[in-house]
Amino acid sequence: MDIVVKGRKTEVPERFRKHVAEKLKLDKVQKLDGKVISLDVEVSKEPNPRQADRSDRVEITLRSRGPVVRAEAAAADPYAALDLATAKLEARLRKEHDKRHSRRGNGRIPASEVAVTVPDAARLNGHGLTASEEAAQQDKVPTTRMGSLEIQGEGPVVVREKTHSAAPMALDQALYEMELVGHDFYLFVDAETKQPSVVYRRHAYDYGVIHLNSDAFGEESPGGAGGALGG
Repeated sequence: MDIVVKGRKTEVPERFRKHVAEKLKLDKVQKLDGKVISLDVEVSKEPNPRQADRSDRVEITLRSRGPVVRAEAAAADPYAALDLATAKLEARLRKEHDKRHSRRGNGRIPASEVAVTVPDAARLNGHGLTASEEAAQQDKVPTTRMGSLEIQGEGPVVVREKTHSAAPMALDQALYEMELVGHDFYLFVDAETKQPSVVYRRHAYDYGVIHLNSDAFGEESPGGAGGALGG
């Protein structure tokens, strides 16, 4: 397995590269995931002096024959950021390892049955907005454009744009992937409906899902656009 250390708009000292190899214990990682192919470590630096306590950011990406696992953290120096990111990565690998040995697939809800199973499904209007988002747009808030995004209100705004390839997957797999990357939402293409969809964390152990029709200006489907999962 290879470890690739690179800097984004910053130089990476050789001393830090050696520290990465010592910190990311390969034998421990391979015990948790025996299908690991490579580990990518990206280091970046925030030039804003007001963010001195979070000036150094480390992002670790683990690629294997299974799902991609990422962990990132920021601190006052790259060594502290690496410690935090490594702890997150190991926690997610351990969680994925435990799930791999305990998941049996009981109690899963197919994507096609979510709208029937879960009441009070959230609806989107003809422009792909929820009712609360549509109401927010009614306010006269100044907007500015940054790249392909419209930003409401005043900055400062930091925009990070990423593009990933995605194979269609089932709803339960999307929830599984969201837990692996440690985010509160996960964008995917539903394998059953072929619709762009998003699963997201609501509260406690509840999850929600939103499906988008390919024709955003067509009539709304009677079943709604999404809903909550879980009890």
